[in-house]
Amino acid sequence: VQGVGYRRWFEKLAIALKLNGYVKNLPTGEVEAVVVGDETVILMLIKHCYIGPTHAQVTQVEQQNLVQMPEYIDFKMLR
Repeated sequence: VQGVGYRRWFEKLAIALKLNGYVKNLPTGEVEAVVVGDETVILMLIKHCYIGPTHAQVTQVEQQNLVQMPEYIDFKMLR
């Protein structure tokens, strides 16, 4: 989903939902996000990820629960 504004869209949504973490492009053409916050709100975000912004063609969303939660104080888009 690179080249269609997915990271910026994801960042804005995560900030609006008051979540912490990051989103970044991977060399494989995929987008990776680490999100920390209320589980119910994260599940809402994941539902939106299947749709994405206009022109995004999301084919798969993979979800992993981390045992060791990293500490993030805000949400950022990384390069």
